[in-house]
Amino acid sequence: MPAKILDGTKIAIEIRSEVAAEVKTMTAAGVRPGLAVVLVGHNPASEVYVRGKVKASNEVGLYSEQHTPPETATTAELLALVEDLNRRDEIDGILVQLPLPAQVDSKKILMAVDPAKDVDGFHPVNVGFLSTQRPGLVPCTPAGVIEILKRYQIPIGGQEAIIVGRSDIVGKPVAMLLLNANATVTVCHSKTRDLPEVCRRADLLIAAIGRAGMITSDFVKPGATVIDVGMNKVTDPAVFQRLFGGRLYQNAKREEAFRAKGSTLVGDVHPEVAEVAGALTPVPGGVGPLTIAMLMYNTVKAAKMRRGQRAVASDQRPVGTVAGRE
Repeated sequence: MPAKILDGTKIAIEIRSEVAAEVKTMTAAGVRPGLAVVLVGHNPASEVYVRGKVKASNEVGLYSEQHTPPETATTAELLALVEDLNRRDEIDGILVQLPLPAQVDSKKILMAVDPAKDVDGFHPVNVGFLSTQRPGLVPCTPAGVIEILKRYQIPIGGQEAIIVGRSDIVGKPVAMLLLNANATVTVCHSKTRDLPEVCRRADLLIAAIGRAGMITSDFVKPGATVIDVGMNKVTDPAVFQRLFGGRLYQNAKREEAFRAKGSTLVGDVHPEVAEVAGALTPVPGGVGPLTIAMLMYNTVKAAKMRRGQRAVASDQRPVGTVAGRE
């Protein structure tokens, strides 16, 4: 039986609706959460991402503003901008879109963001809060992974979770979130011996390695839940054929679109895994839509935490904590 498809788009719509209701209530009470996005230069991919974030902010009723320093901006100039945004009370969240130009010290800029306004959840203070189970701002993509599991009522506690990828942005924080939720967690990487054998132990397999279709059915225990965080652009027809050309996985509509556009987005998980897994997130339409939804969530959460209120959540419990340990 093919895997159950975990629809991230549907969950993202639910979260945005919840956030919009919370923003409406807060605005009526005189507090409208605000998000500032800093986009330096003209990176086309970054511009697309930022447009999506600004559009989502407007849809849920957040106050938002975009700052677009030129490509020639210096570290000192960006530090001054961040410090100004830190001081402004109507700004609850600050997002600095990466990558920054080569002449800018990116780490210095990110460290300058007030941890209380760090809606990306990357500041060491928020990383520390997550690791010690204190309320803070959690990275958006990992938080989205937990929302998918929670809203589809997939057990986490007592389960064996294997994560393929150890990045600071996804692998490490999702490991901490799963550990906080009482999973037994293993983090794998390029030096892991016999990776397929390790992955086959997983009840929950999280793929965040950045390699198209790397996780094949040989990596997956029958019935496991597989969360595909990967987002890879495929332009080579041979790679497309390797991923989608098999008899069981032929997708005429997708092939037609690939031939028309010359590219397609695929995850780190090979489509054949759908024949083995119990549940699976698709790409696109899985984890991806949750990232911006959780950014909206984090902006409201930051607004409430800065004012000493409880963070918004469907169950009134901040993502990243366990019941009774807030």
